[in-house]
Amino acid sequence: MGFQIAFVILVIAAIFIVRAIKVVPQQNAWVVERLGKYHATLTPGLNFLVPFVDRLAYKHSLKEIPLDVPSQVCITKDNTQLTVDGILYFQVTDPMRASYGASNYVVAITQLAQTTLRSVIGRMELDRTFEERDVINSSVVQALDEAALNWGVKVLRYEIKDLTPPPAILHSMQAQITAEREKRALIAASEGRRQEQINIATGEREAAIARSEGEKQADINQAQGEAAAITAVADATADAIRKIASAIQQPGGDQAVQLKVAEKAVEAFAQLAQKNNTMIVPGNMSEVAGLIGTAMGLVKAAGKT
Repeated sequence: MGFQIAFVILVIAAIFIVRAIKVVPQQNAWVVERLGKYHATLTPGLNFLVPFVDRLAYKHSLKEIPLDVPSQVCITKDNTQLTVDGILYFQVTDPMRASYGASNYVVAITQLAQTTLRSVIGRMELDRTFEERDVINSSVVQALDEAALNWGVKVLRYEIKDLTPPPAILHSMQAQITAEREKRALIAASEGRRQEQINIATGEREAAIARSEGEKQADINQAQGEAAAITAVADATADAIRKIASAIQQPGGDQAVQLKVAEKAVEAFAQLAQKNNTMIVPGNMSEVAGLIGTAMGLVKAAGKT
């Protein structure tokens, strides 16, 4: 009998110890109620409760929790259906509010994320939804963060995993992309042809300019050469005339000139007689005879001298 009583006491003591001593793991928070009312939040480590008075009501993980938001169909501003699938990351920051602020904060966050996403996408056109994912994500996080404060939850970020328009829209978008690529290819080809024609015209113009510049320079050089030759001949002629004039001024200069003229006349008649059968004789032969006589007299005088 005594053994049975001791065993019952041992069992009761074990129950008291189990209900009184609680070890909370790291990154966890446990909410304790005393007589049905919130009493305390147990932090990681060893904690003590009053058996049968305190009750462990809620257990919360303080780690960052990923929440898969179910995909839903949203209507864009241009009345296009768009299936959106996303994932939400949140963290419990206030275990007491997370326990009593909402009956199920996970469901509340999920529903609010879906409604907010529909509202944000409804203000955008289809093309903008693909370009501005960051804007959509930040808008959803901002709206959820404001509402989740009363639930003791901090919404960290929201990421869109997939945006899927209807098959008809996908086909139209693919056709548009193909047409745009063909347009860019045609524009690039036309730009290449235009640049080629410009390059050819520029080359021909520069070649024509180079040829004209060469011809111009050749004409200038030729003109300068002819001018130099004429100048040289003129200078030589002028120098010869000056020398002749100077020689005439010397004693015997007149006789020298007359002798030279007579020699030239005799040479001219001699050549004319050799080349032609017909002889042209001056009308006044006395002038020729006088010219020759004067020349012979001068020759004799020059021989005596």
